[in-house]
Amino acid sequence: MRFALACIAALFWQAGGFSISADAPAAQPQHMHYVRSLTLPAGASNIACAVLDASIYAHAASASLDDLRIFRDLNGKKPEEVPFVVSYSEAEPTDANTATVRNLALRHDDLSFDLIMPHRPYTLVDLHLAAQNFVATAKVSGSDGNSSFANPLGTYSLFDLTQQHLPRSTVIALQESTFRLLHIVLRLHRIDGQPYPHLSTAIIQGVTVPASREAQTLYTVVAASSGILQHADSSVVQVNAPAHVPIERVDFILSPSYKTDFLRHVSITANSDEQAPPQPEEVIDGEIWRVTRPADASGDSPIHAAKLALTSVLASNLRAPATVSVDVNNGSAQPLPVKAVQLEMRQRTACFQATPGFTYTLRYGDDALHASVYDLGSLAKLPVKHAIATLGQEQVNPYYVHPSANTTYDERNPHLFWVALLAVLATVGAIASRHARLGERHR
Repeated sequence: MRFALACIAALFWQAGGFSISADAPAAQPQHMHYVRSLTLPAGASNIACAVLDASIYAHAASASLDDLRIFRDLNGKKPEEVPFVVSYSEAEPTDANTATVRNLALRHDDLSFDLIMPHRPYTLVDLHLAAQNFVATAKVSGSDGNSSFANPLGTYSLFDLTQQHLPRSTVIALQESTFRLLHIVLRLHRIDGQPYPHLSTAIIQGVTVPASREAQTLYTVVAASSGILQHADSSVVQVNAPAHVPIERVDFILSPSYKTDFLRHVSITANSDEQAPPQPEEVIDGEIWRVTRPADASGDSPIHAAKLALTSVLASNLRAPATVSVDVNNGSAQPLPVKAVQLEMRQRTACFQATPGFTYTLRYGDDALHASVYDLGSLAKLPVKHAIATLGQEQVNPYYVHPSANTTYDERNPHLFWVALLAVLATVGAIASRHARLGERHR
């Protein structure tokens, strides 16, 4: 009996006490399938960042890059893992605000009004207009609230061309501003140049101020295709997307000689090439358009507006390689001269503390690794200016060793521990039962 209990205790001790450790295994350079060099500018120190490309997501062990690591080489010794963070390019996460409209008036066929703006930087001012089929100019000036509107910000074109099967745009795109007050003079007329009928202050129904776009989102090309298939009323492009790579924007590249205004409906479909069981087909709908018009005799400013990309597309990571089909509906119009379609993800960068005199590598491709947890220190808040590390070509680790090659027989077969434990428990139970029966007989 004592021997059996000792065996149980020994087995539990082998398991690390009376609990199984769930800690992630330490990263070992020889177990990471892929390696990329990180080249730093001469004399670089402090924080350095490298832009990650699609192949890292495609070949990492998981879509969340849990196995991504950065190592510092130590002159022939075993490389040392260094902390890093992955940052994402995105605009400031500010919610849209409503601007208060005051002093609204109609004077000489011009609508004028003031806006009380939010206490933050802004670039876009979206006017909610109860008007259709028009072209307009918006003359904008700003004030800090303590003086007249003595700061001209420019004249902007707004339009609604749906009658001509073209888009509507009522957004004023400013340079980033912080003026507390804006003054807008809005002049509308019909598409044919005639005065806008029934003009009244009721046309101004409200104003929204979206998040500032000063921090422009940068994108990295994931895949592209220029093979355009023309069908009866549509142009179709198929792009092969690797697994795990997030597709967050689809960008359309048109022939530079094409100058015609257009509006096209676009349908984007992702079909997994290998997913088992098959996943539901994901379909995204949107529009691309362009309007380019010179100034006319009525005093309108020229119009140069376009939307040639769809954002937030297939933002969920594809779990297997997929074929992304992009269908541009031309209807009865001439096909668009699409030169290429690019699948893009938001730019991601891996940032780390660089020390002069050392070389660094980025490694990935180990299924056994969990997400890294570091004491970030200076990486907790990345500086605006940092050194740019150049990421080398992806290479298969020449010293790669599969993790199972360095483990013991017990580590490769962890279920044997539980089989042995159950066998010992069964033996102990049988011995205890027998002793109990013998004790009853002696009584």
